[in-house]
Amino acid sequence: METASGDYGAFMEKFTLPPKSAQDLPLNSLTFAIKEIFDVEGYVTGMGNPDWARTHPVATSTAPTVLALLGAGATCVGKTVMDEMAYSINGENIHYGTPRNPCAPDRVPGGSSSGSAVAVGAKLVDFSLGTDTGGSVRVPASYCGIFGFRPSHGAISVSGVIPMAQSFDTVGWFARDPMILSKVGGIIVQLPDIAPVRPSCFIIAEDCFQLSVIPYDVVTQPVVKAVEKLYGGDVLKQEILGDYVKTNVPSLKHFMSKETTDQIYNIPSLSALSSAMRLLQRYEFKNNHGEWITAVKPDFGPGISERVLDALRTTGENIDTCYSVKRELHDALAALLGVFLLFDSRGMHTDHRFWCSHDPHSSRASPKTTNKFV
Repeated sequence: METASGDYGAFMEKFTLPPKSAQDLPLNSLTFAIKEIFDVEGYVTGMGNPDWARTHPVATSTAPTVLALLGAGATCVGKTVMDEMAYSINGENIHYGTPRNPCAPDRVPGGSSSGSAVAVGAKLVDFSLGTDTGGSVRVPASYCGIFGFRPSHGAISVSGVIPMAQSFDTVGWFARDPMILSKVGGIIVQLPDIAPVRPSCFIIAEDCFQLSVIPYDVVTQPVVKAVEKLYGGDVLKQEILGDYVKTNVPSLKHFMSKETTDQIYNIPSLSALSSAMRLLQRYEFKNNHGEWITAVKPDFGPGISERVLDALRTTGENIDTCYSVKRELHDALAALLGVFLLFDSRGMHTDHRFWCSHDPHSSRASPKTTNKFV
């Protein structure tokens, strides 16, 4: 193992996985790095913690997403530092060091895919892979001044990726160049070549923007003007997202409280949604890793240890309600935004909704039109 001390502290270890040799492949000559949560045959997948690496064998196969990128002509140059167990959003690691933010050296890089974001931001690779459970691609991308893409849950295979909380885990990616971001997405999402479609509606979540310290008009007007120029003002729609969620996700009432309802800078239904998400995340993390943690008693850094302890204390109370909230929210957003169904080789449909840190639009589309949620 080659442990990297330089290179902005982004790399856990460096190696070379060569691509296919054809010169006309879409990612030919591009390099990439992967978060230390992806399996690579012959290497231990360490998940950001030395005790995990010490107690787990080398991987016997490589994650399909990594193989797809190699097959498209890209070269993998190593694994990157991550927050332990993917259980933080800061990007710090007490064992391996915190990758240095190339955009703001005096600030944290954001996590948990910190090394992958830093490797791209520091121009060490052309793109990189991370995972996003609760913001772990979107946050470090925004902190490091690069593009980060978080696809819909289930749009990309998580095979060969250690789970954190499978109800929310997604594979995401980073790039500095939007064209490279798009090319990588085309490979790993396996999207067919389709002509651009005209949006039928741009939905602005008015109440969410009102929470910002930046005046509402300052934030939204550039988007509004761009949409009006490209598609006309008739496609713009305002939505009070909190009210919509409260009305259409009835199981959420179990997580509503007087405390969240009375807060001034708060949207009660979305706060309740966050509470349900965190409970389900803790529950699934415990089911995935609780037995190993109890047996090994690993050394976790500050912040991580407290979150892990909270997860180990989680019971099954209200978990069925969490899953009901998840299903109801999915159906509610599908109704709001429309449906975009792609069919895989087995004839199964795959639901696609994408989030991008630089361009925070979400889309659900029919074959002819698409809605954008700003």
